[in-house]
Amino acid sequence: MIRTGLFLALSVFFAYVSRRSLVRPRTHGFCRFFVWEALAALFLLNVPHWIDDPFGPRQLVSWTLITVSAALALAGAHALRAYGQAGPQRTDPELYAFERTSRLVTRGIYRYLRHPLYSSLLFLAWGIFLKRPGVAGLVLAAATSLFLGLTARRDEAECRSYFGAAYDAYAARVPGFLPFGP
Repeated sequence: MIRTGLFLALSVFFAYVSRRSLVRPRTHGFCRFFVWEALAALFLLNVPHWIDDPFGPRQLVSWTLITVSAALALAGAHALRAYGQAGPQRTDPELYAFERTSRLVTRGIYRYLRHPLYSSLLFLAWGIFLKRPGVAGLVLAAATSLFLGLTARRDEAECRSYFGAAYDAYAARVPGFLPFGP
């Protein structure tokens, strides 16, 4: 009952912060809303088992994925802030302030990944899933992965529209989610 209430509260919060994107289904923020929903459900499903068998192999892999997630999030946020020159040039109403980059970020972690923040959420989802693997968790982790893929695809369309050929060249040489992947 408490977890259901928390999920509903989180859903209201996510809907509020996503309100501009939710009325624009073709934006990356629209799909990102569903990423957050699936992650919240997955977390609330597995939180009672967060520290079961803390030094077991599954937990060690889980904590490793969650740690990588945190590192990617910090590196991605730092690079956007340091190199993106967020400002009023970008008027897309559904973008958060930190997303309004007027310069294509290709330095820092973005030298190795086009989507470090989405990669962070991907690692987080599977790290949380491993806290207590099960069918419901697998569905939620897979849904998170699917929605992250859709989010990235829409984000890339927005970047191509704003940055043009420079983004195409960047996307041709830098992988999306994993340094060794497509």
